[in-house]
Amino acid sequence: MTELVRLDNLWKVYYVGTTSVPALRGVSLTIREGEYVAVMGPSGSGKSTLLNVLGCLDRPTGGHYWLGDRDVSLLSDNQLSDVRNERIGFVFQSFNLIQQLTILQNIEVPLFYQGLPRRERHPWSRRLAEMVGLGDRMHHRPRELSGGQQQRVAIARALANDPLILLADEPTGNLDTATSTEILALFDELHSRGRTIIMVTHEEHVAAHTQRTIRLRDGGIESDVHKGAEARA
Repeated sequence: MTELVRLDNLWKVYYVGTTSVPALRGVSLTIREGEYVAVMGPSGSGKSTLLNVLGCLDRPTGGHYWLGDRDVSLLSDNQLSDVRNERIGFVFQSFNLIQQLTILQNIEVPLFYQGLPRRERHPWSRRLAEMVGLGDRMHHRPRELSGGQQQRVAIARALANDPLILLADEPTGNLDTATSTEILALFDELHSRGRTIIMVTHEEHVAAHTQRTIRLRDGGIESDVHKGAEARA
């Protein structure tokens, strides 16, 4: 498999007055195309910071981050914005849908910001709505959908730009058990189609769906376990 993500001695330090607070301490890892990875760890371990750096929402204080063939740790803010829009898909715990827009319009948002004309973005967004099982709800608004349906919209929106990596931050955190199972089945299906997925979670049953679990503690990697197919069955 092709190397897709590489972190080399990555540091992220926050400053509070004259006090430095390291959130990531020399993290080095590689993620290959098509991997399904869970990131776990206690509160304050660096999970969210790592996801923000991987998603180009924050830049490292030191070290390097390669996404594909680009060292994105060297890019300007405008270049990082382009990388987010073109190469990364985000799924959040709170869905982050625009309440005034229809489901179809929400899915189209990343394509709108890329400048894609409506005649191109509209058919693709319809296909994504159908893929996540919402072909009959695409003209509804988020408030008319259940939590699980809203998360399906968020996943479809994250796939709109055909990203290199799909980043999910506690994607089942606001859902009941039955709905969580449905959303995890959708992630499993996306992985089976070759999607590279990195998911932050604190729940062991969620991590059990993935191929690999990276555990963080105090800003460093405590363990990195690759699981066999039989362990995930």
